[in-house]
Amino acid sequence: MSKTIASRKTRKDLPEDTEPLPAMTEDEVLAAALRDPDAQPMTPEDFKRAKRIPRAKMLRQALGLTQEEFSSRYRIPLGTLRDWEQGAAEPDSCARAYLDVIARLPEDVAAALAG
Repeated sequence: MSKTIASRKTRKDLPEDTEPLPAMTEDEVLAAALRDPDAQPMTPEDFKRAKRIPRAKMLRQALGLTQEEFSSRYRIPLGTLRDWEQGAAEPDSCARAYLDVIARLPEDVAAALAG
């Protein structure tokens, strides 16, 4: 394996005739970004095709818990949680409300269930 060393160029490393780039307005920044064919904004069709990450998975990951830890802490059957995360099943309205409460008050919910 080769190792590369990154270096930071400073103003003194540049040739003396180098001028700083002029500041751009918000409109100029947007126009420049739109000219980049690899960085185009998503269209409604793109959003429809995009893979959705189930809310339960995002919540669990945000809390830094494994599936087993989340399942145990919040008393959600492990199989149910896995089904939600894999998209095999959707949480019903009560489960969605429970996930909302966990998202807002994770420690309080865990403490209430532990006591």
